[in-house]
Amino acid sequence: MPADAFIHHMPKAELHIHLEGAIEPATLLRLAERNRVALPADTVDGLQAWFTFHDFPHFVEIYLTIQSCLRSADDFSLVAYELGADMARQNIRYREATVTPYTHLLQEKGLAAEEIIAGLEDGRRRARRDFGVELRWILDIHRNLTMPAVANVTTQLALDWVDRGVVALGLSGNEATASAAHFAPWFQRAKAAGLASTPHTGEIAGPSSVWQAVHDLHADRIGHGVRSIEDPHLLAYLLEHQIPLEINPTSNVCLGVYRSLEQHPFIHLLRMGLCVTVNSDDPPLFNTTLTQEFQRLAETFDLDENDLQALTLNAVRSTFLPADEKRQMEEEFVRQIESYREPLS
Repeated sequence: MPADAFIHHMPKAELHIHLEGAIEPATLLRLAERNRVALPADTVDGLQAWFTFHDFPHFVEIYLTIQSCLRSADDFSLVAYELGADMARQNIRYREATVTPYTHLLQEKGLAAEEIIAGLEDGRRRARRDFGVELRWILDIHRNLTMPAVANVTTQLALDWVDRGVVALGLSGNEATASAAHFAPWFQRAKAAGLASTPHTGEIAGPSSVWQAVHDLHADRIGHGVRSIEDPHLLAYLLEHQIPLEINPTSNVCLGVYRSLEQHPFIHLLRMGLCVTVNSDDPPLFNTTLTQEFQRLAETFDLDENDLQALTLNAVRSTFLPADEKRQMEEEFVRQIESYREPLS
């Protein structure tokens, strides 16, 4: 079976995708129209061109504009449902999607926290019903909003919404200008209550940022973590403890972490035996999908069926689902893959 066909049929799980950054241009136009938000373009092609950012400030501008279009529970239900529809198209059976609630509450649009989770849960239930896919939520602290209220509110919402699909506390933003160690008290609180820790780190900043995530935030997974390649001692630690890395190759190239996919350390991390997973981050903004991420990696690094199966099973084993659910998902993935597994041609 050709690699592209194998990847398409292979059941997949995704651990690093941002709800707001996954909104497709057509959906964004629909949200903007019903909420009377002016966008830089009024066509799908125009928005896709605008999505092609030229630097990090432009990326932030795009992201904030997208967030401004989410103003009600119905809006969050729509984007969660669309996330599920996208999963069905790509045979992604499970996703843990990151949501940054405080930035929605900070904007002056009259949105209450309860509307966010009510909408997410409605969309999640409808996606499960219509597509047979499963979603969970990671609530994200934006590290560059340093006032304590950001971390306080986000952590409390994560604790309050454990029974509504929240599985972890995350940390995003520019790691080069805000230390992960600053957020240790909130992650300690979340972990004590049974939530997982999955901070973004080791992308814009180097290995020291990953060390902070490991030691100060007791990270269960690392969002990105690619620059761990620069520290042999860190690599040995990650290997020994099998702390999963949420790798987003196209995102890393688009944001200038690496000049090209060929220069990306993905293959070295994989061959060293680290627990590497493949993810799409903000797919429309980077003009990619999870399927395309696998395809590009397979072509660039000559991955075979064994590599591809190992990567998708790494993702399953790295989810924050209960152990019995992870085991059932892994067994089902293996059954599906073995049912059509043939040598790549």
